[in-house]
Amino acid sequence: MHDRSSSDRIFRHLLIPTDGSDASVAAARLGFRIARSFGAHVDLLFVIDLLLCEELRRFDARELEEVQRELLEQGERIVGVLREEAEREGLGVTTEVRRGDPFEEIVARAHARGVDLIAMGHVGRRPRARVLLGSVAERVLEFAPCPVMVVKHDFDKAR
Repeated sequence: MHDRSSSDRIFRHLLIPTDGSDASVAAARLGFRIARSFGAHVDLLFVIDLLLCEELRRFDARELEEVQRELLEQGERIVGVLREEAEREGLGVTTEVRRGDPFEEIVARAHARGVDLIAMGHVGRRPRARVLLGSVAERVLEFAPCPVMVVKHDFDKAR
C-alpha cells in the first residue's frame, strides 16, 4: 500500500467485469496491478447474458432455467477464482453475479458503486448477430460514468 491519502489517489474503486474469456482474465490481472498500485478496492462482476441464454436455448432442448443455472455456476466459479487471486495480492474484493444485458449491468454497477475505472476485455461471448449492434465494450465505453480500460487478450503474453 502507498501512503497516499485517499483524496490523492486517482483510482480508489475498480470494476472488473468478467466472462471468463482470455481477454477478461487479462483485464482482471491488469486491473489487480492498478488496484494494488493505488490501494483501490475491486468489484468483480459476472453477468449472465439473458440474450445469450435465449440463443443457446434455441439450439438446445434444455429449458432456459437449466441454462441459466449452469451459467450461474460458471459465473460463481470464475469470480471465485479471480477473487482468490486478488485476495492473494492483498486486495479488497467484492463479487457479484447478475442476470441481464451485460452492457446495462456493467454501467449500472459502475454508477451504483461509484467506481473510478472499469477494466474489461475487448472480446465477449455474444452471438454474431449482436456484434452488428456494437460490442459490450464499445457500449460501455460510450455510456460509462468513468474511464474504461479495454484490454486485449494477449496483453499478458506481451509482457
